[in-house]
Amino acid sequence: MADISSLEKSAPNLVVYALPAVLSITIIEFIASWLSERKNYEKKEMLGSVFVGAGNLLINLVMKTVMLYGVVWLYNVLPYRMAFNWWTLIPAFLIYDFCTYWTHRVSHFCRFFWASHVVHHSAEHYNLTVNFRQSWFQYTKVIFFIPLLLTGVHPVIFFVANQLSILYQFWVHTEAIGKLHPFIEKHFGTPSNHRVHHGSQEKYLDKNFGAMFMIWDHLLGTFQYEEEKPRYGITSPLKSRIDPLYLNLHEFQDIITDVRHTHTLRKKLYYVFASPGSIAKSKLKAKNSSQPY
Repeated sequence: MADISSLEKSAPNLVVYALPAVLSITIIEFIASWLSERKNYEKKEMLGSVFVGAGNLLINLVMKTVMLYGVVWLYNVLPYRMAFNWWTLIPAFLIYDFCTYWTHRVSHFCRFFWASHVVHHSAEHYNLTVNFRQSWFQYTKVIFFIPLLLTGVHPVIFFVANQLSILYQFWVHTEAIGKLHPFIEKHFGTPSNHRVHHGSQEKYLDKNFGAMFMIWDHLLGTFQYEEEKPRYGITSPLKSRIDPLYLNLHEFQDIITDVRHTHTLRKKLYYVFASPGSIAKSKLKAKNSSQPY
């Protein structure tokens, strides 16, 4: 039986260990960008990323404990176990990466989950501080990882897989690294592949959802190579680049506004759960025809 105290002692906190390196590399990129005048950092946007990241750290202190109890509880009630050994990290990480793909994909096609992801896409400059732009409500997506937990994976293995995935995704948020070997670009998450994901051009929208592996995107038809330089950011303008409350809440506020302005239950549910792209086209069509949406 797993318990909280033994779990906390045996689970390495890899993200905390890596934090000094993460901050150092980010500072180096910022200095290099400033010296080379590449202009891929903008003051207000960078501060907004830092403020969002600071708030996320505080929320994580609470939510990690809540999630810890939930994962241990589920592990203890399951009638079967995956062996607690180093090699179980391999299948666990593969399943975790597949769950991450679907978490990411659903976040782009369901407005409710998009509201807890849009902050990560709201930066118009692509640099390592984009990593800090993680929604304060991202734990709503923990449900997508239940399939992995139902395999009987040990909680320590689950949290190590989680941290390895987070750390891997750090380096892909940069323009300092160009395209790598074609084999790597085809099969793994790279800065080039993830730049595509953050691009707002039509051909780049809703592509490359994979975290470490691109195999899921190839199999499920969502892969796109980087061709022309991506235009970063979201398709609707932001009122503030620096206010962390606004950056985290503006899509939720828009959902509430849309729900209030429509009268049928079906339409209200549409504005909460339909894809953001479909909703945007619907509202544009209503606007052009002078009809209420």
